[in-house]
Amino acid sequence: MPALQNAQFDFPARKFTVNLAPADVPKESGRFDLPIALGVLAATGQLPQAPLSTHEFAGELALTGALRPIRGALAMTLSARRDGRAFVLPEASAAEAALVRDAVVYPARSLLAVCAHITGRTPLSALVALPSLDVEAGAAVPDLADVRGQAQAKRVLAIAAAGAHRLLIL
Repeated sequence: MPALQNAQFDFPARKFTVNLAPADVPKESGRFDLPIALGVLAATGQLPQAPLSTHEFAGELALTGALRPIRGALAMTLSARRDGRAFVLPEASAAEAALVRDAVVYPARSLLAVCAHITGRTPLSALVALPSLDVEAGAAVPDLADVRGQAQAKRVLAIAAAGAHRLLIL
C-alpha cells in the first residue's frame, strides 16, 4: 500500500488475506481502507493491538496517507455508540457523525494522525456533539403541513410516523 509507505511504515513483503465477510453484503467505496491499513500495521507489530478494540475506524486513504471523506458516517457512528466504541473517521465526515448524541467521535486528517492517537503520542481531539434543537414554549414549531408540494414525500413521512418507524434520509 503506497499510503503506508508514504507514512514511513514498512509494508511487509509477505501476502495478507483480508476477510470482508459476509460476502453477500455489498462493499462499495474506500471506507475500509483505513481499517485494513491499521490491521496490517497491527499484524506486523508496528501498532499496538489493544487500543484498536475500543475504537471503530472508517476512511478512504489517499496515496499520500491523507483521509478522504466517506458516506454513511451517521449510521456507522450509531453502531459504534451502541457497541460502546469511539469512532475515528475523516475530518470531512465528522460533522455528520457528531449528530449522534453521546457518541465519541475523533476526526482525523491522515493515517499518521490516527496512528499517533492509537499509540498515545498525540491524541486526537474528540468532536463535541452538536446541540439539539430546543424549542421554547409557545415558539413556532415547523409543521409538515407548511411544506408545499412533495406529496409523496409527505405521505411517506406521515405513514412512517404513524407506525413509529425510523427513517434515514440521505
